[in-house]
Amino acid sequence: MHSARFAANPIMPTSAEQAADWLLSGLELHSTLFHVGRYCDAYRASTAGHQRASFHLILEGACWLHLPATPGREASSTCLVAGDAVFFMHDMAHCLTPDPNAPGIDDFALRIGAMTPLDAGSEPADGVALACGFFEFRSDLGEAINGLLPDHIVARHDDARLTGARAIFDLIHAEAARTKDAPSPLINRLTDVLFFYALRAVASADDFAPGLWTVMRRAEFAPLVSAIIDKPGGDWSTHIMAAFCHMSRARFCKQFAEVCGHPPAQFLALLRMKVAAEMLRRGASTVHAAEHVGYQSESAFAQAFKRITGLQPGGLRRERARTAETRVH
Repeated sequence: MHSARFAANPIMPTSAEQAADWLLSGLELHSTLFHVGRYCDAYRASTAGHQRASFHLILEGACWLHLPATPGREASSTCLVAGDAVFFMHDMAHCLTPDPNAPGIDDFALRIGAMTPLDAGSEPADGVALACGFFEFRSDLGEAINGLLPDHIVARHDDARLTGARAIFDLIHAEAARTKDAPSPLINRLTDVLFFYALRAVASADDFAPGLWTVMRRAEFAPLVSAIIDKPGGDWSTHIMAAFCHMSRARFCKQFAEVCGHPPAQFLALLRMKVAAEMLRRGASTVHAAEHVGYQSESAFAQAFKRITGLQPGGLRRERARTAETRVH
């Protein structure tokens, strides 16, 4: 009988991009294409109101993305051109139009214009060609991942960090034109890959919102993060973490919370459960994973794991087994 092997410790993050890859590992994504086609003349398009995360890919032409003002965020209008994409992490009011001026606040939900099919092999026409849809994603960090991500991501075609994604976008464009009457299911999978590129680019950006990535890029905290990942089951009290960073406890707690957006103890729990989830996915027993991240009690570990990830450890292992069985058959 073949025995699955797993690494007790994940790959040590040595750069912002590697740190982002490690934190994004275990992210499960499923995209569904809603419609693909072209808008001409006057139009107002949106995927808002469906209570789901969504995306728009600009295949040809250009348009304007309008976001209304919300508490903590001013209204904005952004020009999007061919090769750009926008991903909304949750259902939020927005619309795409040919006009740089945003519609009135009461008009955001009003759809205008009809989408026509793309013509394979034809020259780009007037207007804008879009591929729009919805997606669902789940992370090892459960709902906590939402606190680390912005509410929407705009992926630019000329972003140097997205060089590899351009080939993906070209494939999406080709598939959209080739199967104009019955959208290709391949577009869904290609969109998944494009989303990962966009997430990694945002996660490794210097202006990324406070979160785990920010801590991993800070010189005063990066060694601590690496040490915790290396030995997640160690005695990482707040006092010990502060001493590791050569700070007083009060100064450490204040600066860490300002950078991370989470207190040190919550950060430690998030990191430990991320390591444990990776181990469980690779075939480790619940007892082994619990011990490795510092829990002597399996029940206490299960409670903490459920609180942070939203899953029971056994459920993650059973899901892994089902996935493996599906691949075999």
